[in-house]
Amino acid sequence: QVVFALNQTLLQQERLRAGSVQIPYTTEDLIKHYNCGDLSSIIFNHDTSQVPNFVNATLPAREHITAQETDSYFRQELIYKRNERMGRRVKDLLEEHPQKSFFFAFGAGHFMGNNTVIDVLRREGYEVEHTPAGQAI
Repeated sequence: QVVFALNQTLLQQERLRAGSVQIPYTTEDLIKHYNCGDLSSIIFNHDTSQVPNFVNATLPAREHITAQETDSYFRQELIYKRNERMGRRVKDLLEEHPQKSFFFAFGAGHFMGNNTVIDVLRREGYEVEHTPAGQAI
């Protein structure tokens, strides 16, 4: 799976550089939606783009199965489980030190798609509010 993932990632990067394929959103789109607190927008209606999309229609049947398995593995290990760990760490710190104030900063990828850090905290009973860019905390 690792060799397959590396090869597919390199192929995807080569296609991007050659202009034969384009990312469906720009960095500006990401910034705009992040600042608006709208990371569940249409550009994020799939889980997340932290890992390349290995599944595509041009793959032979055997490689298509490998692509699905690899995509599922990366999504589970690199996104869902990591967000669970991070959410639990935030919860643990808040509970261990109830009189302290905390500021937690995460990359935007931890707030996109399903099973985000915010989802973990909300499942634990915490209320999480978005603070728009420029608004004082």
